[in-house]
Amino acid sequence: MTSDVQLSIGLPNFGPWPAGDWRGFVDVGRAAEDAGIDRIVLVDHVVMGPNTQNYTWGRFPTPPEAAWPEPLTLLAAIAAVTSKVRLATGILVAPLRGATLLAKTAATLDQISGGRLELGVATGWQREEYDAAGLDWDARGRLLTDTLAACKALWTNLPATFASETVNFTDAYCSPLPVQAGGVPLWIGGTLNKRNLDRIVDSGDGWIPIMGLSTADMGRDVLRIREALAAAGRDPRALRVQGPLPMVKDDAGRFDLARTMEGAAEVIAAGATAVHLPIQVFCTGPEGAPAFFAQARELFDKVVGG
Repeated sequence: MTSDVQLSIGLPNFGPWPAGDWRGFVDVGRAAEDAGIDRIVLVDHVVMGPNTQNYTWGRFPTPPEAAWPEPLTLLAAIAAVTSKVRLATGILVAPLRGATLLAKTAATLDQISGGRLELGVATGWQREEYDAAGLDWDARGRLLTDTLAACKALWTNLPATFASETVNFTDAYCSPLPVQAGGVPLWIGGTLNKRNLDRIVDSGDGWIPIMGLSTADMGRDVLRIREALAAAGRDPRALRVQGPLPMVKDDAGRFDLARTMEGAAEVIAAGATAVHLPIQVFCTGPEGAPAFFAQARELFDKVVGG
């Protein structure tokens, strides 16, 4: 088992878990680093519409009026009090921000954090966010593709020129550039359809599987991505994959961290470079976060031999 695989924890920057204490939420990020967690992941909604029943993956975790702070802003605050833990989104609704603003914001955060930012990106599921931003919901796929490619151009060229159906600029200076060579890593989220596969090959550094995908199917799709990368002349060994741990309950019906972590070996064998689980499933609030992080780190190290 390789010790290069990261332990990735999702932090709920939404709803009741932080009890409205967003300054205290920064302390959760610091506690993750203190416990040796490799990577923390925040999620994104810019605005919420009333139709949360349209959420495809079960009951939506919050009512529309619940607080949902902007993830890059929170990650910037966490970056200021940490120095090692990777800072990620999973996912960021990238088209809502516009390519040039997203490129500048991400590059600035990468500079502040010393090169620790990773952007998990996708189109999102909610039409109302696009309507509120004055964007065409039906063009969301094209917007995502063009936004990511434009960000890559801005992160690797000074000045940058880019032309596409939805994003165009000539001799644009977007400085500072990210610390990380090649720009901020982009992890493409969602089902591995042809469009997403093309995005990974053209602009992506990693993949975040769609929720509910089995470990076996994830492994199948990882092979597809690696084959496509190789065919395009890219190194398939460089692919990064956020592999979700299947949640396991104990005999009393409560989620069991130790039993859940036993599945890490299978997730890693399927191609995960970051084994991921959400803190809120096991920990009811920030006060329990330090103990959770310590236990998760210990159990994970037993699996990977760290």
